[in-house]
Amino acid sequence: MRNNGGASADFWTGFMEPLARVLIALIFLASGAGKICNFGATRAYLAGYGVPAASAAAALAVSVEFLGGLSLLAGVKTAWGAKALLIFLVAATLTFHARFSETFQTLMFLKNMSILGGLLYVIAADGDSP
Repeated sequence: MRNNGGASADFWTGFMEPLARVLIALIFLASGAGKICNFGATRAYLAGYGVPAASAAAALAVSVEFLGGLSLLAGVKTAWGAKALLIFLVAATLTFHARFSETFQTLMFLKNMSILGGLLYVIAADGDSP
């Protein structure tokens, strides 16, 4: 969250906050690129989980990941981008990673919860957030 003064506040807003946004954006941009490069496999993966309209859902996932990721990367409309990514992330996490009997899926669930924490922080730090 934004500090109200001092050198540490300047360091946060001038360097650390943009760095944090870029680091969060990277996973969404990389994931979106992977989905585009392997769109057929992405569609089949979604269909295998019973996601309706798998092609449209895959296209929506790519759009949200890219637009939200670019929003964080560029520092433009960051609260809106973070909110879109948050909704996407919650849906994806509950659909694909809530199998706690599998160690890997539990780790993916926890990783996504960590990313969710970062997105919540971006939303809270955005002074223009509605």
